Amino acid sequence: MDSEKNKVSFFTKIKSSNGVMQNVIIVLALVVLMLIFWALNPNFLDKYNIVSMAQSLAPYAILALGVTFVISTGAIDLSIGTVCIASAVLAGKLFTDGLIPLWATIPVMIAIGGIFGLINGVLVAKFNLPPFIATLGVMMLSRGLSALIVSAPNIFYPNGTWFNNLFSNYNGIPVGIFWVILFMFICMYLMYKNKTGRYILSIGSNEEATRLSGIKTSKYKLLAYVICGIFAGIAAIFWSASFPTVASATGNGMELDAIAGVYIGGTSAAGGVASVVGSVLGSLMLVVIRSGLNFALARFNLNLNSTYVTYVLTGIIVVAAILLDVFKNKRAAKVKLDKKKNKK
Repeated sequence: MDSEKNKVSFFTKIKSSNGVMQNVIIVLALVVLMLIFWALNPNFLDKYNIVSMAQSLAPYAILALGVTFVISTGAIDLSIGTVCIASAVLAGKLFTDGLIPLWATIPVMIAIGGIFGLINGVLVAKFNLPPFIATLGVMMLSRGLSALIVSAPNIFYPNGTWFNNLFSNYNGIPVGIFWVILFMFICMYLMYKNKTGRYILSIGSNEEATRLSGIKTSKYKLLAYVICGIFAGIAAIFWSASFPTVASATGNGMELDAIAGVYIGGTSAAGGVASVVGSVLGSLMLVVIRSGLNFALARFNLNLNSTYVTYVLTGIIVVAAILLDVFKNKRAAKVKLDKKKNKK
């Protein structure tokens, strides 16, 4: 009976940590942003731009979903951007050399992402390297190694095939968005209804207490990185389908967009609290800001680089989101302390 109560209370905590209110706020902010950009330039809500935004959302949102598991442990993964591109160029090299058919690039990309995720997990969970250092090393390793193996500036995927129709654009329909929703539900199950996600959140809340309760914390930290790597490989599929020319030795910066989306979405930088839906919404917000600024600057012929303006706004939003998280944690700790004092 007690175990059942504990289960119920645990799931109640998980549900309350989903950040439903924060997600509502993000959705409202998205609506306001889209209306502002539309007012500044009516072409912003043009059918073709909506399709374009949806296409560019898929790889970033999938990267964000994967790294949510790592951030939930209180860690970080800086390698996901270069791992995504490395997966795409290595699989593409095998395809263009005639070694594998196009369909086989899909499992190859996922496997390559998983291998790099496993390397990260072993370094962090087994050798106790700081996540920042370990994943920074793997970021450089994946970028350099893939460029050496491929030895070509660009890898070309075929355009106008079933590959593009299935993962990018089918007769003007941005099918990538449907895949994002599917993966979002899979991640919600893994994070909130499966013991893997529950233990990952527990590690983020209090790793030592989790270890003392008999859970193999190193195993689940490793799993978090493997999941993250697999999702980087999956993101590579959507990147290759949407942008058939993949440049070798790139990917730097993609991880920052994905991580920013996760923080904006409400996942705690300290770990223990995760919002899977928020990660997708946060990624969508960044895509809307990037596209909207392009249209707004073009409308008024402003001599500003939209990429740099996007960096400024993203930085402000991320810092604000993390500060809000810090204040919430402090407030929660104060409430808990007050309750203890009142009991005494």
